[in-house]
Amino acid sequence: MRFNTLSAWLHWQDTLHPSTIDLGLARVSAVAECLGLLNPSYTVITVAGTNGKGSSVALLDSVYRAAGYRVGRYLSPHLLRYTERVCVQGEEVSEAQLCAAFARVDTARGEISLTAFEFITLAALDIFSRAALEIVVLEVGLGGRLDAVNILDADAALVTALGLDHCAYLGDNIEQIAWEKAGIFRAGKPAVCSAWPAPASLVAHAAHLGATLFCLGQAFDYELADTDWTWHSQQPKALAFSLPTLPQAYQYQNAAGVLQVLACLNDRHPLEAAAIQAGLSSFALPGRHQRLSHTPFTCILDVAHNPLGTRALAAVLAQHALTGRRHALVGMLADKDLAGSLEALVPLFDTWHLASLSGPRAASAEALAAVLAGLGVQHYQCYASVGLAYQQAAAQLSDQDCLVVFGSFHTVAGVLAHTG
Repeated sequence: MRFNTLSAWLHWQDTLHPSTIDLGLARVSAVAECLGLLNPSYTVITVAGTNGKGSSVALLDSVYRAAGYRVGRYLSPHLLRYTERVCVQGEEVSEAQLCAAFARVDTARGEISLTAFEFITLAALDIFSRAALEIVVLEVGLGGRLDAVNILDADAALVTALGLDHCAYLGDNIEQIAWEKAGIFRAGKPAVCSAWPAPASLVAHAAHLGATLFCLGQAFDYELADTDWTWHSQQPKALAFSLPTLPQAYQYQNAAGVLQVLACLNDRHPLEAAAIQAGLSSFALPGRHQRLSHTPFTCILDVAHNPLGTRALAAVLAQHALTGRRHALVGMLADKDLAGSLEALVPLFDTWHLASLSGPRAASAEALAAVLAGLGVQHYQCYASVGLAYQQAAAQLSDQDCLVVFGSFHTVAGVLAHTG
């Protein structure tokens, strides 16, 4: 084994390939073939999209495990621990398991150079191949068509909410982005789109590939009521679930797409309504409108980091009767749409706490301040780190006030690490 610790493996992987992001399937497919990973015995569900990918993966995992199936789950990025990315039966793999998988990938690759994301994707698939799983749910890292996850043919594919993000790689309009995401569809296999409305390019690409497409608002839909919510599709009977099943209204859009995937695979993996209810009710994913229970003030954490995400966050906050002063703590990456992401939230906060993130992609607190000043915000403070921003913000809040943390996985992770 080249290294004995996870940190050493990760540091080395960051230096192995000339560029951090290098989309394409040739390198990763060649290594996967050497490892015997390209024709798995388990059912593959692949999830792409701009927002809602992680939640949809976690929902699928939760429902299938509630029904008694053996399930693997692959997510990215992580919040606190790198091992969060790979789960078997709801449990994170150990660092030792991941290091052993990295060693097998390293041996198989020979002279092939891999990005860090390609390395972890292959390691995850290697672990899943050894775990006697029935179902594996995979989150696409970037795009879809050329993402490392797409080396496997999905038995069912899901595209979630779509917006402008990673435009340098995927295109600068929704139709281009949707076409890239639709690259996870396969001929003769169910393809589900929970984005609404479904972009024309996605519909056309599904037809070109020969996939069987199911779109929200056409093939399936959902309705919210005071005490329950209902999902209905081309099936003869609608499914009704009690409230509260999910923590935020926008999660029902994710759940609707998930239920359509479950319906498409029901012949292969039958489910009872009780198992679906249990899986939806037990769904939890940190950083998605997460409320901390151990702070004297209301503290909400959300990984919203693009305009689509912050608009959804703004809609959720507008529905809550939050008392006292509202404070925002935000740190972002510089390659995001800073103004577009912050604009929807400007009217909701009295004070802004701006944190500089670390790393080459980080936006400084001062850069965020300049954007907010351009949006008419006057009350903001800049800090050198997320931890310092949280400390200073917490000192200013009474038990009647609210702090909302958002802008990046790194920002949410920084607060979670600080608060324990």
